[in-house]
Amino acid sequence: MVDVDWLFLIEVLVGGLLSGVMYSLVAIGFVLIYKTSGVLNFAQGAMLLFAALTFVSLVERGVPFVLALVLTFAVMVLIGIAIERTVLRPLTNKPPITLFMATLGLSYIIEGAAQLIWGTQVHGLELGIEDIPFDVGGVFISQFDLFAAAVAAAMVAALSVFFRYTRIGLAFRAVADDQFAALAVGLKLPRIWATVWAAAGVVALVAGLLWGARLGVQFSLSLVVLKALPVLVLGGFDSILGAIVGGLLIGATEKLAEVYIGEYFGGGIEGWIAYVAALAFLLIRPSGLFGQKLVERV
Repeated sequence: MVDVDWLFLIEVLVGGLLSGVMYSLVAIGFVLIYKTSGVLNFAQGAMLLFAALTFVSLVERGVPFVLALVLTFAVMVLIGIAIERTVLRPLTNKPPITLFMATLGLSYIIEGAAQLIWGTQVHGLELGIEDIPFDVGGVFISQFDLFAAAVAAAMVAALSVFFRYTRIGLAFRAVADDQFAALAVGLKLPRIWATVWAAAGVVALVAGLLWGARLGVQFSLSLVVLKALPVLVLGGFDSILGAIVGGLLIGATEKLAEVYIGEYFGGGIEGWIAYVAALAFLLIRPSGLFGQKLVERV
C-alpha cells in the first residue's frame, strides 16, 4: 500500500488551484470578446502588459498608488473602445481568420507602443502583499495567492452582477445568445461591442497587476496568454464559468503532475502538461466543458 502524505498532497493541490485562478483571470478577457463577437483576441496578452507597464511607470514617476490605478483604468477603457472602433468595426462580417490575424498584429502594435512610451527596462511591482506562506492546519498557503484568488472572485462577482442586472449587461447576454435576434429588437451592436472591449481592458488591468507583481513587469509578461489557451479549451471559449473551472483544473493538473509524475519524465513537465491535457480533451469534447456546441447531433 502506498504511503500518502495527505497534508503535502493538499498543499500541492491548493497551490495548484490558486495558481489556476491566475490563469482564469487571463482567460476571462478572451471569453468576453469571443462570446459577443466571435473574435479570438490574441491581443489580450499585450493589453495585460500595457496595463501593468502603465501602472508601474506612473507609480515610479511619483503618481500616488490610487491615482495611478484610476488613470490606468481609464487608459485601458479607452484602449478597449479604440480597438473596437478602429479594428473590429471595419472588419465586421469578415472571416474569423481575418479577425484573428488582425488581433495578432494588434498585439505587436500594442507591445511596440508600450516600449515606445515607457521604455524596455524590467520593473518590479509591489501591491503591498508579500508572497510568503502561512500555516493553516499544517498546510502552507501563499498569502499572495489567496489575495489573487480574492481579487479574482470579486471581479467575477462584479461581472456577474453587471451582466445579470444592468441594462447593458442584459444586452450583452442577448447579443451573446443571438446577434441577429438582438439586431431585430433594436440593440446597437457597436455600442455593446465597445463596452465589452472596455471590460476586457479592465480585466487585462487586474490580471496585469497580479501577474506583474508575481513575475515582474517585463515584455515576456504578454506570453501569459499562452497559459490561457488550455484553460479555454477545457472550459469553453464562450463561458466565464468555464474559464474559472478550466483555470482551476489546469492549475491543479500542472502542480500535481510536476510533483507526482514529473520525475519519470526528467522533471519540468509543469510547462507543457497542460497542453497535453488540452489536446486530449479536444479529442473528447471540442467545445469544452461549458462551451456551446456548434453542431448538435440529431
